[in-house]
Order: sequence, then C-alpha cells, then structure tokens
Amino acid sequence: MSQNAKVVIIGGGVAGCSLLYHLTKLGWTDVMLVEKDKLTSGSTWHAAGLCTHFNPSYNMMKLLRESVDLYETLEAETGQAVDLHRCGSIRLADSQDRLDEFEHRKGIADQLGIPFEIISPERALELFPLLNTEGILAAAYLPSDGYIDPTGLTHALAKGAVARGARILRHTGVTAIEREENGWRVETSEGPIHAEIVVNAAGQWAREIGRLVGVELPIVPIEHHYLITEQVDEVKALDTELPILRDPRASYYVRSEGGALLVGPFERDTVPWALDGIPDNFHSSLLPADLDRLEDVLTAVAERVPAFANAGIKDVINGPDGYTPDGLCLMGPVPGLKDFHVLAGFSIFGIVFSGGAGKNAAEWIVHGQPGDNMWEVDVRRFDKYANSTKYVADRACEVYAHEYAIHYPEEERPAGRPLKTTPLYEPLLAKGGVFGARFGWERPLWFARNGPARDEYSFRRANWHEAVGEECKAVRSRVGVLDQTSFAKYEVSGPGAEKFLDRLCANKLPKSVGRISLTQMCTARGGIECDVTVTRLGENHFYVVSAAATEGHDYAWIASHLPDDESVRLDNVTSRYGVLTLAGPRSREVLQSLTDLDCSRKGFRFFRCHDLHVGMAPVRALRLSYVGELGYELHHPIEYQRYLYDRVMEAGAEFEIVDWGYRALDSMRLEKAYRLWGVDMSADWTPLEAGMDRFIAFDKGDFIGRDALLRQRDQGIERSLACLVVDATDADPHGYEPVLAGDESIGYVAAGGYGHTVEKSIALAYLPTEFAEPGSELEIKILGDRRAAQVVGPALYDPKNERLLS
Repeated sequence: MSQNAKVVIIGGGVAGCSLLYHLTKLGWTDVMLVEKDKLTSGSTWHAAGLCTHFNPSYNMMKLLRESVDLYETLEAETGQAVDLHRCGSIRLADSQDRLDEFEHRKGIADQLGIPFEIISPERALELFPLLNTEGILAAAYLPSDGYIDPTGLTHALAKGAVARGARILRHTGVTAIEREENGWRVETSEGPIHAEIVVNAAGQWAREIGRLVGVELPIVPIEHHYLITEQVDEVKALDTELPILRDPRASYYVRSEGGALLVGPFERDTVPWALDGIPDNFHSSLLPADLDRLEDVLTAVAERVPAFANAGIKDVINGPDGYTPDGLCLMGPVPGLKDFHVLAGFSIFGIVFSGGAGKNAAEWIVHGQPGDNMWEVDVRRFDKYANSTKYVADRACEVYAHEYAIHYPEEERPAGRPLKTTPLYEPLLAKGGVFGARFGWERPLWFARNGPARDEYSFRRANWHEAVGEECKAVRSRVGVLDQTSFAKYEVSGPGAEKFLDRLCANKLPKSVGRISLTQMCTARGGIECDVTVTRLGENHFYVVSAAATEGHDYAWIASHLPDDESVRLDNVTSRYGVLTLAGPRSREVLQSLTDLDCSRKGFRFFRCHDLHVGMAPVRALRLSYVGELGYELHHPIEYQRYLYDRVMEAGAEFEIVDWGYRALDSMRLEKAYRLWGVDMSADWTPLEAGMDRFIAFDKGDFIGRDALLRQRDQGIERSLACLVVDATDADPHGYEPVLAGDESIGYVAAGGYGHTVEKSIALAYLPTEFAEPGSELEIKILGDRRAAQVVGPALYDPKNERLLS
C-alpha cells in the first residue's frame, strides 16, 4: 500500500531517531522513519555507550554538549529509561605535548560551560583507585562525561517523535529510490512511500543506500572490539562508580560494568570489513574476535590497571561501524540530488554526536541552514576523489588508529596520499617541499632548505617556523612562486549567465571583459556561503575561482541555483588549469621579461585579467594577490605547467626568486587580515560582520541575502571580525582560544598565527562591537596562559595598500 510523507528517514539508529525527534520539535510532524530491522543504535555491540565532551573543535564540542544535555532530559520527557551515568572521565597525560592539548581543549570547554579540570596524578588516583600512576604527569578530568544505554536512548528519541505525530516502519527494507516530478519514491518491502525529502541515516549501510540514487558516499565499516571481564573484586569493593579512564598513549578506554571492567582498545592495525558491500542478512550481528590484534593494547591495560591483569575475560565483542576518511560524519544536502540529505558515518561516536547532529540536520532541512557552523561535517567537503574504496578504507583505518592520538594544529596525515598531484609535485619535493593535502590535492606547505623535510608537530612554534619566516621575507622583499593549482575553478556561460551570477553575488559583476570582482555569495539569511573571484571572459562567459577545500561545496551551491531553461552552463574546470602565483615587489619585472604585454602599473591594472604567452605556453594572467604584495596568478592549461615554471624560475633567477608554500601564504594573509572561508568566514557570519561590506552592492538590485543584509545594516551589527596583536612567546593562537575581557569570555579566535614580517602574533576573532574597536585591551588564553591582546586596525602590513597597488 502506498504511503506519503513530507520527510522519509532511512535508518533507525540513534542518528535517524534524533533527526526524527528534532524535526517534530520544529513542527514537522508528517515525517516517517524506515528501519530494516529494529530500532537500536548502530553501535549496540559497542555497549560502552560513551558520552564525552573531549574534542579539538569548538563547534563539535558544542555539538557534544547539546547531545548530552538532551539525553539528560529525555527520560523525564518520554518515560523511556536511557540509563545515563554521568560518572565523569579521566584522560591521562604523559608528555608536555599532551598537557598542551589538554590546555587547548580546556579553553574551548570553558567557553561552552563544560566542566574541565587538569588534575594531578594523585587526584586521578583518588578518582580511579585501580590506577597505576607511574609515568603520568597529569590528567584531564571531565566530571560531566559518562555513558548511556544505546538502545534505551534510541527508543526514547523515537518515542518522543511518535508522541508528536511521527511514524515509524520497523522491519521494512528499502529496495529502490527514484526521483519523481515533485519528490521521491522510496520502494520498500511494505510498499512505496512518496516523500518530498529523503534522508539517508543508514549508518554503515549509508553507502549502499547512496548507491540506490547513484551516489558514492565515503563510508566504510571498520572493526572495533570491546571486552568485558569476569567480576573484579577491586571493582566490587568500591563505594562509587569509577569514572571512564582513557590512556591515550596506549589507545584504550576502561569503565566499570557492574562489578566487572569493560575495555575498548583502539589497536594500531585494525581492519576494514565488507568493502564489497555489507551482507543483506547482517544486522546487529557480530564478527569473529581477533585477540592477537589486541595483545599489545591489552598488555598496556594490565600495566596501567593492575586489577585487569588478574581478571578473567567473560566476553569479547567485535562489531563494525561506519567510518569516513576524516572520522567525522556526513551531514547535509547531497550534491546533485534535490531534497536528498545524509546523516551518517559517525564511527563509534554516533551516540554522543547524534543528539546535537540531529538538531542541526533538522534545522538544515526546515530552515535551509543549520543553527551552527557544520562545515566540518558537511558532506560537500568530499567529492569524487573520495569515491575509491581503497582511499576511504586507508584513511578510515588511519583515523581509527589515531582516535586517541594528539590532534595538533596544522597536522597532515599520510594515508591515501599522494592522490592528486600537479606536474610540479616531484620537482618541488626534490627541492625540500613539505606537502599537505586539500580536497585530494597535494600542495606545498613549506620548503626545508636546512634540516629534515618533514613536519614535527607542536602546539607551540613548530620546526617550520624559521623556514616559513625566510619564505615570507623573500616574497616581501624580492619575488616568489607558489603552485596554487588546487584552486577551485568554474566556468559559467550561456545567454543567462550574467543574470544568474548577478543574483548569486552580493557584489557587482565585472562590467567589461578582462575585469575581476571579489564577491561573496550569501544565504537567504545573509550568511557568507561562498567567497569567490569572478572574471569576465566574454559577454556571457565568466571564470569563477574559489578555495581548494570548498571545490565541492561551492560547485554544489552554484549548481543548486541553475535555471531549468538550460540558459546557463556550469563547468568545473579545476583539473584543467594549473595556477602559478607570482608575488613580490620584483614580480612585475619577472613577468615583463617573459611577455610582450605591457605589465606596467597602467598597462596591467589591479583586478584585471589578460591572456598572454610565456614563451610557448598560453597563460591567463590575473593581477591580484592574497598576500598584500604586487602579484599575479598565472592560470594555464595544466600540460604546460613544467614548461611555464621553468621559464619563470629562469627569469626570476637574477632576483633570487624562491619557492614558497601555503604556511607563508597564511602568515602574510593574516598580516593583511584577509579572510578565509571556512576559517574566519562562514554562513554563520554576514559580510557586514566579517568587515566585507565594501563588497556588497546594495544599489545593484536584488541578490540572494539582500533583504537580510539590509535589515542588519539598518539595525546594526552586534559582533564584527577584529584583528588583534597578541603578546605571545613560543605559542601563537591557532583557533578556538578564548578571548577575554576581564574574566568574561567574549569570543574565540577564528584564525591565528605569527606574522613574520611585522614580527607579531596575530589573531582574528568575532567580538562584540564594543570590544572590536582599535585600542581595546583584551586577553587571549593560549595553552592556559592569559596573554595580553590589543585590537588593531584592519591591516598590520601596508594598511594603505601601496605595495599591493604599485
């Protein structure tokens, strides 16, 4: 029998039930959940049910807090027991780097009102009397952490949703999904369902569900064990429940389970499972245990918790959970599929993330935008490069093995790399280049001219600090070249192209061929959805460039607004063109020696584009710069890149031209307070709040977000992005550090680092407007130390743009 619903959610795990619950709270009651088996957390075999607040990101830690806060109220609301134990957790530190990590995360927790203490080994022993404290320097104690019954939680969320009108179909398999004229047809074992919106919340089965609509989602199952001991006398003798213990060095957690111990190891050599597809009959099932793989971790447990050494093992459980390449879930609208969303891939942490994730996913569906910045989990952060099962499996296994590793600022991990490389990858590697990856592209971060060509990570100034300083000095004083091929690049053409782009862009489009505009694309609320440059190549032909990391995101946003009349064509040409960025006061002389084009200030003006030849190589040269120096982006067919690079280096030799990397770029852009989408700009903030109002053309006519921005302009903004100089020593702000006015936290660092030219530590932060004025004296807490910080003008380096416009 055919049924109808506004929203159909596929998957009855905690994430799907949380979404169902939150949709009904927002007043959408014509919603239905379809579950192939029974309602239960996908992590039922991981009965640890852990609820933690420990996370390196402000937005993700906020998500965790929202989840646990919700779970605390569910039992009273629904009458369904969830068995939430807020027994607290202890995480051990045996190195200064680990202590630095604790201090950094404590700064985030303090802003969010999450209790977080750094305690002595002696205090840790008081809280966990079974602990051997040898080698421990300190511990992080989070008293509001705990664990919950996964099945009870899932049923409580479902019960709350059903009480408000939601429907649930149990024991109903989905066999096909097809697009209809006004929505979707979901074929099930109980008949078809017609829905406006479909959400894939199928956990580790999400990849299979995605394939029903022709989409490859980067999720693979990874095996994870936990084991339960026989009764342990030392545990039974305790008067209070043990906090959850985590030993990051050996990579495991331990908690009490009745009078026994439950141990969950994260072994270094885990394995993926069912890479060719999950068997149809596999649901809430287990896999064979592999104790040999766990031997090293279990030996470490016995050393740290001696009572475990003498305990018998009662149960060993091994079950799979869906992991993504970065360990974070996939959320939001799936590119290319109208009204098809995903909420899946939580690894073993679906329980603790799903409450807050379900809330934001529901807001995304109902309001068109989540309540908080969800870029870290946005499905559009991946694209076709992540379709390979091997790529996803290799990255996912790496994530699993590093669950308890220190997460350093600017860290790059090696699995699944190199994947996408430019013709310059090997030559730059041979010159000491140290690479990172964005959207699958290998990009030079810095060049090791002395010492090992590798990153040595730290929360303090790392081993690349001096080398990056030398690169900045060379670019500021002479000239340098940077491979920026990873830029996202699109061509928009057709008779309707100008009208189409004009509606998307807050700024005016370039009027004549060869002109460039910097513009934001806004949401209906006025938030910054994309930050791009637009170059007019012809009457109805435009070249749009954005950041590498946002290639999939920005393409999806632009494509989602294409008219149905086929008057506009959108082409992703990212891989077709390479980009070499030439920057520095001698860059004009280098370029002029390579072309007959007049490269003088008047002959080649700022924000202009010219087609030219460098020797035999065709080049589209754009005069703009992201470092605040005279500079040019040399866009070219990728097959000419080696030839073009060699000609540039030959011409620049007399000026001591250097190769430079993205870490120097970031240092110099901070000195100019240039913004970066996804870091210090996002849909959470409008161009007015980001200080980009000069790029809003209110007088050009309607564009998406104009009404919201007009209202905000008339009412005034409450927060704005400020640039601060910080009295730092060996540790600079990187992101999420609290900004303090007295003892009050008034914001956090959105972006930060060291400005090698101005020789100052710099932070960008959204602050209440009364504190955002130049001269405001504040503090920023860096690794536990309160450091003086002063708000300064909009740019520390060349504030009048004399060098940029020279």
